[in-house]
Amino acid sequence: MLEINGLHKEYPGGDLALRGVNIKLNKGEITAVIGPSGAGKSTLIRCINRLVEPTAGDIVLQNQNIKELDKKELKNKRREIGMIFQEYALVERLTVMENVLSGRLGYVSFWRAWLRKFPQKDINQAYQLLKRLGLKDHVTKRADQLSGGQRQRVGIARALIQDPKLLLVDEPTASLDPKTSRQIMRLITELARERELAALINIHDVSLAKEYVSRIIGMRQGEIVFDGSPAELNKKTLTTIYGEEDWEKLSEDDDDSNDDERAQQGGNDIVDEEQRRLHLAASSSN
Repeated sequence: MLEINGLHKEYPGGDLALRGVNIKLNKGEITAVIGPSGAGKSTLIRCINRLVEPTAGDIVLQNQNIKELDKKELKNKRREIGMIFQEYALVERLTVMENVLSGRLGYVSFWRAWLRKFPQKDINQAYQLLKRLGLKDHVTKRADQLSGGQRQRVGIARALIQDPKLLLVDEPTASLDPKTSRQIMRLITELARERELAALINIHDVSLAKEYVSRIIGMRQGEIVFDGSPAELNKKTLTTIYGEEDWEKLSEDDDDSNDDERAQQGGNDIVDEEQRRLHLAASSSN
């Protein structure tokens, strides 16, 4: 489904962000990518959809090498890649519905986008997604009136309305409180499973990764140093990924957090080409 071979990214000045990364992701496989800051996690995500241009290597999605596509071909291929950003990347003064429908810009003409005239089937699908995500009462609110958790849900809806084959998620819980983080992670993984989407989720929270996905990739200094199941993520592998730390204490904290959750249940700024088009349309119509 997705196959990455020998992926390198060197920034100006010689900084190597990725060093020969190899990943194979099957349909419906949800994988978390963990690692310290600067490990190359975000660069990896952005190289896949070419928000960052790779220096070398191949990125093959559905038997098509993304690295070899021209501008028009890449625009069409990005329809198959849903992206959920850490900083939400919403157009603040547009409504929740308008932000969600921006996920359909790759499917409509320039003039439809300019006038914000989307097909009724797209509008119906947006309503269903917002209902599923608990936002049916916020459809007409501006994005800047929402909480962080609500904004992230809008970002999820915008990615899913593309009908993607692959979901790329960059630190979806970084700016959220612990309870909201769990809710967002649960929603992302549930919706990906329902739609049989392959998903690659960058996340700092090791305990959330262990709880919600079946495969974890650990990165350090631009390289993959671990690829396995949550059960294999022991003190030794965590030390390989992050360095020395009291990992036994982390495991105890995870157990306490899971106990609290069970008890409760019992009782930034990157906006892609399509979003800029919507922003331009909004500016021109006012």
